[in-house]
Amino acid sequence: MIVGIDLGTTNSLVAVWRDGKSVLIPNGLGEYLTPSCVSLDEDDTVLVGKAARERLQTHPDRTAAVFKRYMGSSKTVRLGKRSFRSEELSALVLRSLKADAEAMLGEPVHEAVITVPAYFSDAQRKATRAAGELAGLKVERLLNEPTAAALAYGMHDMGAEARFLVFDLGGGTFDVSILEMFEGVMEVRASAGDNFLGGEDFVESLITLFFERNALPASLRNDAHFMQRLAAQTEAAKQALSLHSSAEIVVAHDAVQHRLALDEALLEQVCAPLLKRLRAPVERALRDASLRAAELDAVVLAGGATRMPVVRRLATTMFGRFPSIDFNPDEVVALGAAVQAGLKAKDAALREVVMTDVAPYSLGVAVSHRLGSNASSHGHFDPIIERNSTVPVSRSKTYIPGSETQTAIELQVFQGESRMVRDNVHLGNLEVPLPPGPIQESVVEVRFTYDVNGLLQVEATVQKTQQTFVLLIEGNPGLLTDAEIKERLQALSELKIHPRDRIENRTLLARGERVYQQLRGEVREWLGIRIAEFERALATQDKRLIAPAHRQFQEQLDHIERDSHLAD
Repeated sequence: MIVGIDLGTTNSLVAVWRDGKSVLIPNGLGEYLTPSCVSLDEDDTVLVGKAARERLQTHPDRTAAVFKRYMGSSKTVRLGKRSFRSEELSALVLRSLKADAEAMLGEPVHEAVITVPAYFSDAQRKATRAAGELAGLKVERLLNEPTAAALAYGMHDMGAEARFLVFDLGGGTFDVSILEMFEGVMEVRASAGDNFLGGEDFVESLITLFFERNALPASLRNDAHFMQRLAAQTEAAKQALSLHSSAEIVVAHDAVQHRLALDEALLEQVCAPLLKRLRAPVERALRDASLRAAELDAVVLAGGATRMPVVRRLATTMFGRFPSIDFNPDEVVALGAAVQAGLKAKDAALREVVMTDVAPYSLGVAVSHRLGSNASSHGHFDPIIERNSTVPVSRSKTYIPGSETQTAIELQVFQGESRMVRDNVHLGNLEVPLPPGPIQESVVEVRFTYDVNGLLQVEATVQKTQQTFVLLIEGNPGLLTDAEIKERLQALSELKIHPRDRIENRTLLARGERVYQQLRGEVREWLGIRIAEFERALATQDKRLIAPAHRQFQEQLDHIERDSHLAD
């Protein structure tokens, strides 16, 4: 069985192509959205999803979130006594989604189509593939998120030619893709984006304003418990502004309640720099596709952050039309991933469609330019594959050494758009030994091959000897080797995963602990007794006692949060 997975910064989802349509798969709580959060319980049992998110405020030292932003890097997160890389934390989320799918489908799930931001680098894509492997999944395809959204909207079934733009603003990343349909071919004309622009950045801007308006010391940012409470309240207020004209952030510290009243005008003012950053990728994609906004047949929104009215107004202004919002923006990418899974499984209900994508970055090498007989300028970027080239693509260029005395050429591979390599992203090095002789006989042909999964292979052939050297760009700083993946797979397999059939109670208990920490006085003492009563009911392992205790405890928490203005 093959499933489609949207591995998101804030939330993740899994879906399957079934009975001629995409079907979302609920988690153990009966919800489609699984927060991309991981926590280690006191006995080192792994909690994933809502239970982990509840513990962000109560156990920030044992809980991680927003780790997708560090995919492809060597950054680690410490939870309790253990350190985890982003791939490992993502693997635990994927393993949870895999278990949810197996529970609903009643059969093992071994394969998956996993979506990634269109603007993800080679290293980030390889890290995502490694996360799937660590979760016990064969990653059939890495599918760009905007392309997945287009599949969910059924753009591949359009009979006539059509051009459309997907505006995908998620929790941590922003992608724009322009796609064109003609004669059964879905072609990505151009992609652009920003890997560090998403809903989390809007929350951070509001947090900065909260500190300024309440004259809070910068040192308070080091208080993990306070910051997690503030982040949760700010996220809730941001979401509330999507439904109401105003909202308020209220967080207590040292027996003092700090407040910030919000409305749409203030949000737009505070987030103006972020809204401005949304324009640049859109303009670049349109320019690369040689299109004007008026020539688009449709504009599609994807990603939870597009729920914000300020973002929808911006999109309407930029494109001169109301964007399509037929699908839940949180779910559309997962639904599209399931369509791709159905295509991979060659489901009879799906008409065969040819899909082409593009390289989101220019890929090239560092070169030196001669300025005269005795002078050279080093560190220039020479693109071999230009951005938005249709993939799979293979391009080559020839190079010669800079001097007669060189015994080797060191190819430094970069991605980016800047003139100088120092301003681009270094991907790896390949050393090519040269035969003795004059420069003209030491010509090296360098070929870049970029595949549909966004993975790059570099080949260098010495033309005189026809000797070829290959670099698979697997030596990126921070990437796991095959041996390390096997070692970490073993380590992850030894971790205890909280039983899926008990996650509902564990999530409620984590919620109770969070609410307890936010209260004071008699109500706090009263809730402590209620938590202990619920724990005693759980300890009996008797479902007849646990079920009514769960209902009662949930009602008690709902009552407290309503009356205390505490946020989820």
